[in-house]
Amino acid sequence: MRTTTLWATAALLGAAAPALAQNTPEENNPNLDAPFVRNLRADRPGQTVTAQVLRAGQFQLEAGALRQLPRAGAAGWLVAPTLRIGFFNGMELRVSQPYQSLAPGAPAATATADAPLLAPARGGWAPLVVGTKLMLSPNYDTRTQVALLAETAIPSTGAPALKQAHWAPAARLLVSEQLGQRFGLEANLGFGQQGLTLADVEAGQFLGTLALNGPLGNRAGFFVEGYTAGRAAWNTGATAGLYWRPTPLLRLDLNTGRVLGGTATAGAGLALRLGR
Repeated sequence: MRTTTLWATAALLGAAAPALAQNTPEENNPNLDAPFVRNLRADRPGQTVTAQVLRAGQFQLEAGALRQLPRAGAAGWLVAPTLRIGFFNGMELRVSQPYQSLAPGAPAATATADAPLLAPARGGWAPLVVGTKLMLSPNYDTRTQVALLAETAIPSTGAPALKQAHWAPAARLLVSEQLGQRFGLEANLGFGQQGLTLADVEAGQFLGTLALNGPLGNRAGFFVEGYTAGRAAWNTGATAGLYWRPTPLLRLDLNTGRVLGGTATAGAGLALRLGR
């Protein structure tokens, strides 16, 4: 009798094992279909970078044009394209290279009232920036997501007037917290430096951001952020905007921002994702 019972128990466990094996941790995750984690989230247009990491095989192109309106001098455009590539083991590779176009006409330092000298605009491609975003969360769909971003500007790349002679590494801790099913808070804490020496470290700049985004209907939404950057002196500002998703994998946005006591900006952009 005891032998028969043991065989019956083994048979039941053997039959149940395939069924249990079919349920992965992601399939058992109650947050799997929450709009906040399923919808496309972009690393633009403000200073805040999302903690969302692309899955392996996904590609995301983000680009935008930002109109800078300083109080004095020439206004200009800044175009900032970024390509994000989902890789294995919760890793994302990224490449970006901003382009700035300043209107000519800013007076040079040697200009006089009788003979003003107009300096050429310092426009062109900025140095190429490459980096990686590493997921520290247990999976892609947790309510609290944590990631680490590490990137650097490549020396001797970009327009002659903008290229740098040294590596310029930077790193950020990225944290997002889902609120309900569709709202989310994003926070960044980072540090960057213009070189690899101890003096560069001592002159490095800190960055802190906090952003809130949420829905305005099924396809539209809003975002607002505050940020501060610096070391001995700090630049503090805010960015706000609206976005619209005509399809789940395409997001269009309008945005505006201002540095306190300084530059105001207005812009528009898009984010497009390819892959499942």
